[in-house]
Amino acid sequence: MSDRKNRLPAEAPAAGNALKSRTNVRGLKEKYNQHSRDISSKAVFGNAVLCAQFLRDNLDMPMLKDVQPEDIEDVSERYYPYFGTEFNSDSVKRIRILDIEKGRKAERAEPAFLVSLIEHKSLVDYDVSMQLLRYMMCIWTEYRRKLEKTHVGCTCKKGFRYPVIIPIVYYEGKQEWTADRHLCGRIRDSFQFMKWIPDFRYEVVRIHDYSDRELLDRGNEMSLIMLINKIQNAADLEQFMRIPPDQMNRIIRNSPEHVVEVLVTVMESLCSKIDVSAEERSQCVRKVKVRDMGYLFENMEKISIQEERRKTEEERKKTEEQRKRAEEAEEKLRAAEETIKRLLGEGYTDGRQ
Repeated sequence: MSDRKNRLPAEAPAAGNALKSRTNVRGLKEKYNQHSRDISSKAVFGNAVLCAQFLRDNLDMPMLKDVQPEDIEDVSERYYPYFGTEFNSDSVKRIRILDIEKGRKAERAEPAFLVSLIEHKSLVDYDVSMQLLRYMMCIWTEYRRKLEKTHVGCTCKKGFRYPVIIPIVYYEGKQEWTADRHLCGRIRDSFQFMKWIPDFRYEVVRIHDYSDRELLDRGNEMSLIMLINKIQNAADLEQFMRIPPDQMNRIIRNSPEHVVEVLVTVMESLCSKIDVSAEERSQCVRKVKVRDMGYLFENMEKISIQEERRKTEEERKKTEEQRKRAEEAEEKLRAAEETIKRLLGEGYTDGRQ
């Protein structure tokens, strides 16, 4: 079983190809370059081994408990003509489900499968259900088009069915996910008109719902990536550095090379986030490649947690002072305008009556 879990399907794209650009972002800040995070997420879920681990560990669905890399086909590229630039960090997976083939006729045209739609978010998005609906309609439309191309009229038959789509939001933010998880919650007066409104529920995998201990105990690479993605500020980094070295090294000791490549991508993203030097970033990448993540930040003396906190507080105070000065200037301008209006109302022009 372990060999099956680590094999990468031949049709899956190389994970490292997804990352072409790097953006350096200064400081430990809650908001950093979204494009970099989207690319990192694309690389992670573009890897069938990591995607299989993610589906097995984070979704309470019996039919996915034994899903393997060879059961997953990345079909995201099929939908670019529909989604366009909006679809920049998301993945569509065609997942072969062996259990639901049991008892079916042997002459099925194709294996039973479902589609997983994984959407990456860093902030709460209250319109995500409508976004997912657009994606789902595109997937079903493309499915119909493909079948009609080979068997004209097949989708109009009584027995035709569209595949199940499981919409999933992979959420890295610390804030609670407060958006309604049902589409009908986004429709006005939906309770009164429920029978006319299409509805579905999407799943949310929020990485901060899991403790570091829970993720470490899973002992796989995807959970290690989730652990790294939890690092949002100086305190998170400080906690990460306390993890016993042998625990992280044990996870990646026998990782296939294509999975290590994705870990390198994730580590480069983290290094950009915490603004380390080029030399330190190179050292981190080298440690990941030789599967020695345990002492990842041991030589990073330039990172001062307290110094970063002091800088953050200074920036906050500076911003507050600028805001107050802007408000005072605006108040003076309003007062001057009122004075002019009053003088004009009393019949004064250029100081003369």
